[in-house]
Amino acid sequence: MNLPSQRGRGRKAPMADINVTPLVDVMLVLLIIFMVTAPLLTAGVPVNLPDSRAKALDQEQKPVQLSLDGEGRIFLDDDEIAEANLAAKLEQIAAVQAGGQPPQVFLRADRGLDYGRVMRVMGELNRAGLNRVALVTVEGGNR
Repeated sequence: MNLPSQRGRGRKAPMADINVTPLVDVMLVLLIIFMVTAPLLTAGVPVNLPDSRAKALDQEQKPVQLSLDGEGRIFLDDDEIAEANLAAKLEQIAAVQAGGQPPQVFLRADRGLDYGRVMRVMGELNRAGLNRVALVTVEGGNR
């Protein structure tokens, strides 16, 4: 026989469920925002990089980006500099790091550029004492 109990009459038991719908909504909106903005953060100088099967390098500090676009213009990070000013700028960068190890330099050169043009820039890097140079390529191998 199932008799009604006197204790619980007229009172409801507390609800033990958590409504996660608002949390999921907020997380989906944040995910969409990050998916849209992430590609914009890597925008820089448009360079048609060559392919390579090499693995990515591990980095402990932010590298200096030196780019040569298809027209042969030189960019230090995102700022265009004249070839005549390149040696002085590179010496400034090397002098700032004089106490420790020189910074890593990422050299991004368009695949259509003359080999001698890229080697002149690498020679300026070497003369300034920036010997930790990595040539940036597109991951993926043969095209």
